[in-house]
Amino acid sequence: MPEAVIVDVVRTPSGRGKPGGALSAVHPVDLAAGVLRSLLERNGLQSRQVDDVLMGCVSQIGDQSMNIARQAVLAAGFDETVPAATIDRQCGSSQQAAHFAAQGVIAGAYDIVIAAGVESMSRVPLGSSRAGGSLAEGLARRYPEGLVNQGVSAELIAQKWDLDRGRLDAYAAESHRRAADAWSRGAFDSQVLPVLAGGADAVAFDETVRPGTTAEGLAGLAPAFRTDALAERFPDLDWRITAGTSSPLTDAASAVLIMSEERAVALGLTPRARFHAFAVVGDDPMFMLTGPIPATRRILDRTGLSIDDLDAYEVNEAFASVPLAWQRELGADPARLNPWGGAIALGHAVGASGTRLLGTLVSYLEATGGRYGLQTMCEGGGMANATVIERL
Repeated sequence: MPEAVIVDVVRTPSGRGKPGGALSAVHPVDLAAGVLRSLLERNGLQSRQVDDVLMGCVSQIGDQSMNIARQAVLAAGFDETVPAATIDRQCGSSQQAAHFAAQGVIAGAYDIVIAAGVESMSRVPLGSSRAGGSLAEGLARRYPEGLVNQGVSAELIAQKWDLDRGRLDAYAAESHRRAADAWSRGAFDSQVLPVLAGGADAVAFDETVRPGTTAEGLAGLAPAFRTDALAERFPDLDWRITAGTSSPLTDAASAVLIMSEERAVALGLTPRARFHAFAVVGDDPMFMLTGPIPATRRILDRTGLSIDDLDAYEVNEAFASVPLAWQRELGADPARLNPWGGAIALGHAVGASGTRLLGTLVSYLEATGGRYGLQTMCEGGGMANATVIERL
């Protein structure tokens, strides 16, 4: 079977996903079009050579409706013959796009394909696509007490794994420190595409990174998800999750150029990594964010690798409790966990985060000479994807 390889990865900077954020003036179609166009330019390709574009996006309404992947392909100037599809696996949408793309190459259905993701959380607020919706009768029967939002799930995880407030705050501060250090060393320079956002200067840096963040400063923040009704429903929770230990709402786009190794060689392009294995799982929808634990166990079982065989793990920092619980369950080395910072600092533009993490993982393995890397992402509704790549 053909090998599916990663040739290039590009992303925008992360803008704060609120009115006035650095990228809030940019339409999400244009954000996505920019990274698509850049992949062609950086690799000397013509759009007609691309068999398909698969793009993750969570809130598919308003500016992100009507198959935003196809709109972005056309806005990028691609030939009209290039098809595109938009994928929703919640926060793992663009990681799933990469899975589908690579699996298509392995199956022989694609020679060249782009996996991408986009989310403008300033223009299309998280939850917009659910507004006015009601709970289906079948779900109400199965979960009569109702499900909860992700913030409450993060609280339940912190309680179950006994992650106290100090530990959560320290983890979040370290994420900012690592991200700021990586930026200062130019670690992201090769993958970040500056974006003209209406001002005189291009946005070229992740607006979400706060270099001066300290655990002491975060300790003064109030819990973000406690309400009187929830406190009554969960009387044993002491409410530890704050805005500081949560990933910020974010605007961003990212994209990965994937092809068969044979086609890459024929085009004179250098494969940077290959897809080694894939996994996707469902998990408890009440805890919701614990899926990376069974997803990692499944992919390690499939590959025969151990956690110590992996040189880095990108575990999405939706909330600080998620990677900390994962680390404890897997016995993972904390130095290899999100070594250049995670979503708490770098942002979590939900539809774009999967391909952003993949780009970070590829670049880190290249910078350090590592061989294997793991990426895993918790997803709304209690799911998770896991990917193992091998640097070439």
